[in-house]
Amino acid sequence: MIDSKIPEGPLADKWNNYKAKAKLVNPANRKKLNVIVVGTGLAGASCAASLAEQGYNIQSFCFQDSARRAHSVAAQGGVNAAKNYKNDGDSTFRMFYDTIKGGDFRSREANVYRLAECSAHLIDHAVAQGVPFAREYAGYLNNRSFGGVQVSRTFYARGQTGQQLLLGAYQGLLRQVSLGKVTMHTRHEMLELVIIDGKAKGIIARNLETGALERHVADAVVLASGGYGKVYYLSTLAMGCNSSAIWRAHKKGAYMAGVSWIQFHPTSLPQHGANQSKLTLMSESLRNDGRIWVPKKAEDARNPNTIPEEERDYYLERRYPSFGNLAPRDISSRAAKERIDAGHGVGPMKNAIYLDFSDAIKAQGKNIIEAKYSNLFAMYEKITGINAYKEPMLISPAAHFTMGGLWVDYELMTSIPGLFALGEANFADHGANRLGANSLLQACVDGYFIAPYTIPNYLAGELNAPKATIDHPAFEEAEKSVRTQLDRFLNSKGTLSTDHFHKKIGRLLYEKCGLSRSKEKLEEAIEDIKALKASFEKDLLITGDDTLNSELEKAGRIADYIELAELMCYDALQREESCGAHFREEYQTTDGEAVRNDNDFCYVSAWEWKGEAKPPELHKEPLLFESVELAVRSYK
Repeated sequence: MIDSKIPEGPLADKWNNYKAKAKLVNPANRKKLNVIVVGTGLAGASCAASLAEQGYNIQSFCFQDSARRAHSVAAQGGVNAAKNYKNDGDSTFRMFYDTIKGGDFRSREANVYRLAECSAHLIDHAVAQGVPFAREYAGYLNNRSFGGVQVSRTFYARGQTGQQLLLGAYQGLLRQVSLGKVTMHTRHEMLELVIIDGKAKGIIARNLETGALERHVADAVVLASGGYGKVYYLSTLAMGCNSSAIWRAHKKGAYMAGVSWIQFHPTSLPQHGANQSKLTLMSESLRNDGRIWVPKKAEDARNPNTIPEEERDYYLERRYPSFGNLAPRDISSRAAKERIDAGHGVGPMKNAIYLDFSDAIKAQGKNIIEAKYSNLFAMYEKITGINAYKEPMLISPAAHFTMGGLWVDYELMTSIPGLFALGEANFADHGANRLGANSLLQACVDGYFIAPYTIPNYLAGELNAPKATIDHPAFEEAEKSVRTQLDRFLNSKGTLSTDHFHKKIGRLLYEKCGLSRSKEKLEEAIEDIKALKASFEKDLLITGDDTLNSELEKAGRIADYIELAELMCYDALQREESCGAHFREEYQTTDGEAVRNDNDFCYVSAWEWKGEAKPPELHKEPLLFESVELAVRSYK
């Protein structure tokens, strides 16, 4: 039976109860303990800086050339907090309920309430760091609204919120580097987790500049390596984003949960050609003022400005009048796909919809819209050549965020003692669909406010344990395993590149385990993935040697993606319901809405790796709802 370690007491008291009883480590003893943190995004940088500030010795790893290049920098729209600055009815409980409902009642009450509870502290913390949040004329912090809510709780720094928050975390991290409490390992990639006596005790990392394999030992390991949306190849994620850290941990015994819950962002720039390698995100904040529509007439190739109002279908406003263009991401993306598939798509490839600001410009004035979104409009024009002040934007859904990840308990510890997962690397807070602006929130809250309590609670029990060293046989075995795989890639005598296989697995998943799924397609996908894996082993070609070699780096990541894709399909196939971003075509209403099955699937699916060519084993963590009632999610 899975133990989520949820504290006793009323929902609003659980986190305070935990903190009151958590074990502590004496300041003089903290310098004797070492923690490895993999990833330097908001979750990783904030965790490393916070633990180092307490006195622990931290080793921080990232595959980029600077911690500042972590993908958190790409987040645009904002970060949520239940401050109620607009006096529009917001509260900790309302934010908690919006998040539980937004995730289609497939997340733990206790974790989600803690996220909402800590949100207010984050804003105060970020302001103290100097994060330049937008302010009203009088100097008060400004807010806007995001999808799936009816209040304004999103704090933002124009379209650069992730970058500004990351700079705040980065300066805290670099302060600890200068004090000697954090050792930075840039251009290093974790390739294996080391387990000694059942506990996480270190990693094997590859120096991407020299190719050398290095052993690193610690008393606890934290994975804050982000999500795996790049498995779809075309996504809003950076090219280097990957699943390898969490997948290698999974193969060492860490459970993966909610693996098939993948969010497609409704406002991305559409694919424009076969040779494209990524898609560009346009902030959800644009949906505050932009209206989404398609021509009512199929295959309508007219200039959008010439299409009369009565010949436009504002389909989100029509189908979801209570929320309109700010319907949640999963619903908005599926609705867009339905219109595109029905022949109403626009743009050169007929794969887009319109996001139109003409009404907002008429009502508010161009100068107001410029003040809100000028950097986003400039980015759009730079990429497309279209002036969105004069013509509607072309947008389309794109793979964006993974609600699934490593299973963690209330302490953010995985099923392997001593291994913690933070931010998008875990499954903890979002259920089957994430609300906009909750991603930056979770990453910051995990790193600044949760891990600094829960990791010391674990480390208190390790203080007197025998110290592991890099000479332990477990390190030897782990390094040998990594070397064997790298040699196999280098000695492969095929003719196909890593990108060939990445595109293949991405297209396969998009068609059969993407915005919609079915039993037939998922069963086909599992067989197709097995065939693709066999081809990868036989037909891969890696040029170069084992030193500086980006193709060799990608080979390991694609190998992990192929195995991950198979688990995603198993997960989607096993869950015979539609919930959040998981939409099974067999389980929908007559008007295309999701049909959830609370009687049979009100649980977290936690999967255990059982070995090569063996099906994974499912462990169920029941979801208990004591503070909210399960209800059909409606945004109409």
